[in-house]
Amino acid sequence: MPVFDFNNTSQESGTPECTYEIFYSGNPSPSAEHPILVLDNRTGQLKHHSNGVFTNPVRRTAFEFKGSDGTVSADILRIDARFVSLLKWLGENHINVRLSGKTTDEGYAVYKIREIAFGGGAKLSAEDGFLQFMIERLLASDAPAEELPDEEEEEETGDSMKLTSLQSITDFMTCAGRTLPDNIRLWARRNLAVARSNEVSPEERRHAQRALSIMMNIQWKGNYFEAIDPVEARRILDEELYGMEPVKQRIIETIIQINRTHTLPAYGLLLIGPAGTGKSQIAYAVARILKLPWTTLDMSSINDPEQLTGSSRIYANAKPGIIMDAFSMAGESSLVFIINELDKASAGKGNGNPADVLLTLLDNLGFTDNYIECMIPTSGVYPIATANDRDQISAPLMSRFAVIEIPDYTEEEKKVIFSEYALPKVLKRIGMRQEECALTPDGLDAVIEMHRDISGIRDLEQAAEHIAANALYRIEAENMTSVTFDAAMVRKLLS
Repeated sequence: MPVFDFNNTSQESGTPECTYEIFYSGNPSPSAEHPILVLDNRTGQLKHHSNGVFTNPVRRTAFEFKGSDGTVSADILRIDARFVSLLKWLGENHINVRLSGKTTDEGYAVYKIREIAFGGGAKLSAEDGFLQFMIERLLASDAPAEELPDEEEEEETGDSMKLTSLQSITDFMTCAGRTLPDNIRLWARRNLAVARSNEVSPEERRHAQRALSIMMNIQWKGNYFEAIDPVEARRILDEELYGMEPVKQRIIETIIQINRTHTLPAYGLLLIGPAGTGKSQIAYAVARILKLPWTTLDMSSINDPEQLTGSSRIYANAKPGIIMDAFSMAGESSLVFIINELDKASAGKGNGNPADVLLTLLDNLGFTDNYIECMIPTSGVYPIATANDRDQISAPLMSRFAVIEIPDYTEEEKKVIFSEYALPKVLKRIGMRQEECALTPDGLDAVIEMHRDISGIRDLEQAAEHIAANALYRIEAENMTSVTFDAAMVRKLLS
């Protein structure tokens, strides 16, 4: 698709001059085979490292650099659609850059752009890693719709870059172009106008700038989801969970569904079972399999919907809600929400029902925070909820989840978990060898018997901590080489 420079017209024809062609790519790792842009290198003077500036598009879309015979201008032949606005910004502000690339049959294929000493460059936000931050964000973004856009060296990253000043936010919005979702791009323009306005109160300007900083520091991703290796997923489940074959099977089925559709399922997971049966552990394992950041919402401590939705900017102490904070902390719009104790979600205290807020998050239609005042896309959110009592969960909430019942462990399963998982894990953590702390068969039976009427394995894990700590004390204080616990010793220690 050709792009025309409407500011550069032929005096004879009055028609705009075509200066480059756009190609649409979603490749996250640029290389000579998948470049950011391709420059005309018929003179052969562009080398692996070439320093120069992108000229202002009003003059001509090109890259100027010092050649053997003075200043040389190399036209842009092709450019990744995600980077059109960035190169325009670099050219308009005369930012000096170094290009890394390779000469190919097509031209000079650029796969890295780095900022160098500015020599008169005027943009403050081009410093402190802004350019690298911007390139990383664009590489992680989706290609914009196919239409005219609106407006081997050491690694450099922009991970620590945060958009806080109005200048850096303005430059980011200019460079990001249509890689931002349309509603967020339009929202940002409105809030930027408020943040710059002298016709509103300082408080309104401060809130607008804070909201912009939060939203622009989040990577807004599309709903495409990369395939997951089912073998690796099974390995993680086996590593984290003993037994529970029906639960593991259900999770693997979900993974295969994701691989077929390349989108997250329409329904999250609801894990229902007795306390201590590993529901949270399952949720963390799924987040690990999905390779997404995760956050937790503890519904037992949330009694006011405003804690989730944030407060209106009309208040001086207004702030975003917990859900928006989670997006901000994750730095991206794709994440796992682990909602603990969903059966406590309906216990509001007069100001509304927190469960009603969760419905908007779970519907994947978008979520609105009262402080941000913008519809947040939630297609990349995968909710995993835990609960002890399904009878306390409302029907509308239940309908948003695929329910997995988590049964309690049998005595034989508890023996295996204690002897092969819980105790070895504790010993490794405190630096003890397994032969330094052991149990006789009747000692193991005693541990299980003492926890027969207790659901889950949390108390078993605490028993392992107690036994290991006692063994370590005896070895250090009584100069013993090892401790083996029989039934009588276990009952005396744990009673």
